[in-house]
Amino acid sequence: MPLAVSLSLVAAFLFAAAASLQQHGAQAANNSLEPPRTRGRVRATLAPLPALARRLVRSRVWLAGWVVNLVGFLTQAAALHFGSVALVQPLLVTQLLFALPLATAWSRRMPSRLAWSSAAAITGGVALFLAVRGAAPVEGDPNREHIILSGLATVVAVAGLVLASAGRRALVQATLLAVAAGLCFAMSAVLMKLTAADLIERGVGATARDWVGYALAGSTLAGLLLGQWAFATGSLAAAVAAMTITNPIASYLVGVLAFHVAPPTSPGALAAVAGAGALISAGVFGLSHSSIVRPARERTPAMAAREPDRITQDG
Repeated sequence: MPLAVSLSLVAAFLFAAAASLQQHGAQAANNSLEPPRTRGRVRATLAPLPALARRLVRSRVWLAGWVVNLVGFLTQAAALHFGSVALVQPLLVTQLLFALPLATAWSRRMPSRLAWSSAAAITGGVALFLAVRGAAPVEGDPNREHIILSGLATVVAVAGLVLASAGRRALVQATLLAVAAGLCFAMSAVLMKLTAADLIERGVGATARDWVGYALAGSTLAGLLLGQWAFATGSLAAAVAAMTITNPIASYLVGVLAFHVAPPTSPGALAAVAGAGALISAGVFGLSHSSIVRPARERTPAMAAREPDRITQDG
């Protein structure tokens, strides 16, 4: 248990650092693109992606973030080997605590008390969810038929979120795309655990013949692409918040559906789930309205006047 928790926290820091680097590189690449000339919301949204991808692979900052993200992915896999999906995935929400200082470093603007209190509310909600016996799903045997149904439901939800994000303003689009990425990463965690079990119990040959590994590659790739899209169109904190909050919630639902786990039924467990949901919702609402989350072009003069003083070079 301590090893799984430690690895989860290390993975959370690496993911936050990778998101910071990749958002900075993706934003710079996106700003250099010419406005699309095609008509229609969906086409105008999708048209810049090939050019954006070409610029990203030439960006040293973005590539450094990709390497850090890969190390985080491997650390997460190790954590999932030693702990359950229900333990590891919620702990990854601590990315928020690492993401806010990193966003401050890039923007040279101190987070407000609202930003910190919102991050604390989200983290407290997840902690409450994990602390009460019966609220979090425990380890159970996988049901592959239910995992397939969960995967199909994820595909439908992700497609709907991508379509809904087309033509929206930057903050809304980034949030919707990040939610879609979070859904993909939640499925990746389940598939990663099954793939690791295949490797240990059945060997490399049997794993190569199993569909789980290929589904893992597909869901992870989709999550990475959607995450980069979110970073390119919005701010780091909003994208990381939406992604990391969606991940544990979706992991909980898939954990109940795809594993032989009974949902909470006791009053204490139900109260913990409700309280955790309220804290997380309040934290998301507060963080989405924090000045550190919004890009500079979206802040009004009145909002800027209420922001803390910018950090100067001499401190």
